[in-house]
Amino acid sequence: MPDRAKILLVDDREENLIALEAILSSLDLVPVRAKSGEEALKALLSTEFALILLDVRMPGMDGFETASHIKRRERTRNIPIIFLTVVDSAPDYAFRSYAAGAVDYLTKPFDPWVLRAKVAVFVELYNMNRRLAEQASMLRERLNGELPPGRDGDQAAVLPELSRRLTAVEEELTRVREAARTTDDPTLTGSLSDLTDRLKHLRAGLDALS
Repeated sequence: MPDRAKILLVDDREENLIALEAILSSLDLVPVRAKSGEEALKALLSTEFALILLDVRMPGMDGFETASHIKRRERTRNIPIIFLTVVDSAPDYAFRSYAAGAVDYLTKPFDPWVLRAKVAVFVELYNMNRRLAEQASMLRERLNGELPPGRDGDQAAVLPELSRRLTAVEEELTRVREAARTTDDPTLTGSLSDLTDRLKHLRAGLDALS
């Protein structure tokens, strides 16, 4: 059983962190708190995250500066960031958020259902990418003759299992596309397109091997 996806919650106010955890409590994920940009960067050194919910207005290192550090690091540059800030923020905050590499920007108070739906889709994409990477690794090992014999002593038994797992991911991708359409979130288009292409390549390789 793979580890549950982790979400990094970054906000300097305790009550906001508690509210975020409550909103996301029904999702199958692990929330990790950070009360400053510095704490967030430290957490990112040792933990892999599916998504970052990042408050813009924090003392010291604000959300924009924190995001710039995240995007400069090779290990963390591809982690999606959703910025959160109060509704009376400066009018250029939305532009600055996207310029800093955010995939989305929500103003407080936000609809908890909207936030939960967006987070759920990004977590599903993250989990699918993990499963796809595992299956791609298995296929490469099979192609290179590196996989040990199966339980029945037949290496060919690996191929039906790979096909079954890949079919499950393809079906899940269809469900995620539907979820993305219901959230009306254009920021997911690129991620879904990339994942679709990877699935097609893996399926083609598996079909050729079979």
